[in-house]
Amino acid sequence: MKEIRIHIKQLVRQIRMVRVLLAVTVGVGLTSGVLLILQAYYLARVVNAVFLEHAPLHQVSPWLWILCGLIITRGVLTWLDQAVAAHLAVRVKTDLRRRLIAHLLRLGPVWTAQEQRGELVNTAMTGIEQLESFLSRYLPQMALSALMPLAIFGFVLTRDSLTSFILAVAAPLIIFFMILIGKAAESASSRQWQQLSLLAARFLDVLEGLTTLKVFGRSRARAEWMGRASEAYRLATMRTLRVAFLSSFLLELFATLSTAVVAVTLGLRLVSDRMPFFTAFLILLLTPEFFQPLRALGSEFHAGLNGVTAAGRIFEILEAKSPSLVQEGWKIEKDVRVSCASDKDLHRDLQPKHGPKRAPWIPTHHGSRNDPFTIDFVHVTFSYDPGLPPILHDINLTVHPGETLALVGPSGAGKSTLLDLLQGFLRPTAGEIRINGQSLSDWPIEEWRRQMAVLRQHTHIFAGTVMDNLLLARPNASMEEVISAARTAKAHDWIISLPQGYSTPLGEGGYGLSGGQIQRLAVARALLKDSPLVLLDEPTAHLDPETECSMQEGIARLLAGRTVIVVAHRLSTVKRANRIIVMEDGKIVEQGTHTELMAVQGMYRRLRTAYAGGEEA
Repeated sequence: MKEIRIHIKQLVRQIRMVRVLLAVTVGVGLTSGVLLILQAYYLARVVNAVFLEHAPLHQVSPWLWILCGLIITRGVLTWLDQAVAAHLAVRVKTDLRRRLIAHLLRLGPVWTAQEQRGELVNTAMTGIEQLESFLSRYLPQMALSALMPLAIFGFVLTRDSLTSFILAVAAPLIIFFMILIGKAAESASSRQWQQLSLLAARFLDVLEGLTTLKVFGRSRARAEWMGRASEAYRLATMRTLRVAFLSSFLLELFATLSTAVVAVTLGLRLVSDRMPFFTAFLILLLTPEFFQPLRALGSEFHAGLNGVTAAGRIFEILEAKSPSLVQEGWKIEKDVRVSCASDKDLHRDLQPKHGPKRAPWIPTHHGSRNDPFTIDFVHVTFSYDPGLPPILHDINLTVHPGETLALVGPSGAGKSTLLDLLQGFLRPTAGEIRINGQSLSDWPIEEWRRQMAVLRQHTHIFAGTVMDNLLLARPNASMEEVISAARTAKAHDWIISLPQGYSTPLGEGGYGLSGGQIQRLAVARALLKDSPLVLLDEPTAHLDPETECSMQEGIARLLAGRTVIVVAHRLSTVKRANRIIVMEDGKIVEQGTHTELMAVQGMYRRLRTAYAGGEEA
């Protein structure tokens, strides 16, 4: 129960932005409860007058009209209570999902690559949706379960002390059993959520690897595995339901027995003429209503428990430390501000958590391709884990404006890690990266990324039109600029041959396009961004020589007049570099031009010889 309480406290903190809605929900529910007491009072008066006093209709008609008005008013209040609670849940879920997605984006691809994508999708979608019951039903019921029984108990106390004593003994017993069953429900719900997350993660894995499974004839075996995982989830769900049914049974049993005890004591005193019928009947009407909020709380607890369990994973992600170079102590960036925050709240959120406030950072570059950049790696060391050997060790490197720098070396030398550091996906463990003498940690990370265009071996094409994918680089680009970039990348001709031209929908991941077409779109997108810094992770490595050759003109136009850092897997590309950096085991072991390095009996010459098939080139 400790973890559940922690998650509930974290969720309650999310309600602060809509605490007025929560107060309205509780207030409406409490008002409805007070009207319930009045409803029981007038019903008891009507029955007492008709049953014992044989009052005619015209005498009890005013009470009947009041009773009818109370019933209608309670119906309206119940509708209003549910509507406000649903609106509260939508506001909190929307804010939480936006925060979660924004935080995942800030964590970057290095962090998400270590997680199961299916599980992350399940958390962001299903997990947050399962908070609906907790937010709209359980949370308001918590307040009502504390206030309504107290109101009824206070009213009954003024009428009959013996019944009040029975209620005072029975209520703590019900709460005690709710806590005991809640512990079992927590464990069952946690197992159910884990099974669902595993099922979602593996299902996405199977979908993405379906071709491989078919090729190796393992699709049937994986389908059987999915069946076993589904069965495990079914069993976990049934265990959770078993606990929920047991809880409902015990709550109903204790409430019914307590009500029966009250009825017996009232009946005995009624027949012995020690209590008037009106008082006995009124208390008998209110006794089930005393236990109803507690029974409802138990029911809503099990309805919202899956959401509370999912919240544990949600907050675990939100509390994950970002490896990006976003400045320490800043809580939220302007572009991910929640819609309900005021300008005052935004100003407060943009200030560091600790230390004095600092003046707003004013960028010195605005993405013009003519802006000069001097990039310095100063004693940069990086390790994913303090207990493991560093991936990069004491890197000292300067990239001059307009220079084309090639990074070569065997796999695992740290080349791609160096690019990840420069893009802000990772933070140096030691040392720093400087841009024109200014520490990269002082740059707003989104501003810095606007200064660069990146081409990787595997370009992702999103589900959408060709135009949508190109405009990712610069959403406000004109049609003429888009076409110009596509022409330069040798992509325009085949784009206009598509059924709808630039408006042709593309499948997820560029389904239906060849590798060369996808990379041409990537080059066109990078050209459209028109950034002063270009990072290449050998975008033509998996293309045939003819396609690679046809793309070289577009890539050459992209690189013209810009600072370029290229990770070279094909050593044939390094001859165009102004300087070659050779890396091995996270260190720079050689640097120079192609001619200079070939004259040295070192790592570069060995790599070049191996690439040429044993003949020096």
